[in-house]
Amino acid sequence: MTSYDDLRAVFINCTLERSPEVSNTQGLVDISARIMAKNGVQVSHIRAVDHDIAFGVWPDMTEHGWPTDAWPALQRQVMDADILVLAGPIWLGDNSSVTKQVIERLYANSSILNDCGQYAYYGRVGGCLITGNEDGVKHCAMNVLYSLQHLGYTIPPQADAGWIGEVGPGPSYLDPDSGGPANDFTNRNTTFMTWNLLHLARMLEDADGIPAHGNQRSEWDAGCRFDFENPEYR
Repeated sequence: MTSYDDLRAVFINCTLERSPEVSNTQGLVDISARIMAKNGVQVSHIRAVDHDIAFGVWPDMTEHGWPTDAWPALQRQVMDADILVLAGPIWLGDNSSVTKQVIERLYANSSILNDCGQYAYYGRVGGCLITGNEDGVKHCAMNVLYSLQHLGYTIPPQADAGWIGEVGPGPSYLDPDSGGPANDFTNRNTTFMTWNLLHLARMLEDADGIPAHGNQRSEWDAGCRFDFENPEYR
């Protein structure tokens, strides 16, 4: 039987609600997190808005004029994890401002290299969860998953899930009679997403990550071209 108890996952909840306010997004996160925990994965949670995260695209914004920045400590949790799930609500048909800020701060560390000379997020797996009571789940997921793969995360099949109620003002995911927690479509997709993240993370861990050939920034900078030919260089 496949074991997952050496894997770590971090869920970053990009709700606009600070603790201890109820987060509907957290309700959907908990479904995925429970499946992982049942299979031995070490799961941690970050509610981004509870932390004093500076704006910007540098690893530590205190070096660029901000008095405080909680992101460097949170980034260490991200780098310790094999699986990252970004979760957030829909506002005006798009990801929340907090989701966008978190992606920007992840991007701030994307130029760091691992021991093989690859970008540091290589070998990690990413997915996303979206909630709301207005349309836009697929649009938001496209943005998140594109961003994660661009940074170096590996995205498995069906790496997103979401729930929206009736489009327009109405109940949120955890509200009584919303139907959210009982929605079979959402529960199926969340379960599939979770297992696909686990399977791919297991594969990458067992393979020691993405093969380090043809994608090493350090080697490219040193002059290696990995079979690339450009007539202009002749």
